[in-house]
Amino acid sequence: MIPRSLFSKTPWWAFLFDLVLVLAFVLIGRRSHDESDALTGILTTAWPFVSGLVIGWLSLIGVRWPFVTLPSGAVILVATVFLGMLLRHGSGQGVAVSFVIVATVVLGVFLVGWRALAILLAKRRVARRA
Repeated sequence: MIPRSLFSKTPWWAFLFDLVLVLAFVLIGRRSHDESDALTGILTTAWPFVSGLVIGWLSLIGVRWPFVTLPSGAVILVATVFLGMLLRHGSGQGVAVSFVIVATVVLGVFLVGWRALAILLAKRRVARRA
């Protein structure tokens, strides 16, 4: 049995963790392409994905889903990548197929991966108590 507190509360820290991971994705990508780390460039790259992340979170709040579950992570991932790419395209930024694939994989590992790890650790903690 997994503690209900992991799933039932609105964990503000989970949103902040997602936000940090999205920003890490942006910074890693900019660094791998030797782009400057100027604040303007980082914000230009980040805003579409951060907007998608926020919309994904708002959709979960609207339906009152728990935030630290794999389905919630998947919804947040899809919103972040799909809306992020739409906003990038609409603002004249590049949206190559290879970038979409890399973004989906990396953000999938980040946004769904930490939730899978949290669930696994919570199950282990409960198993030790039994």
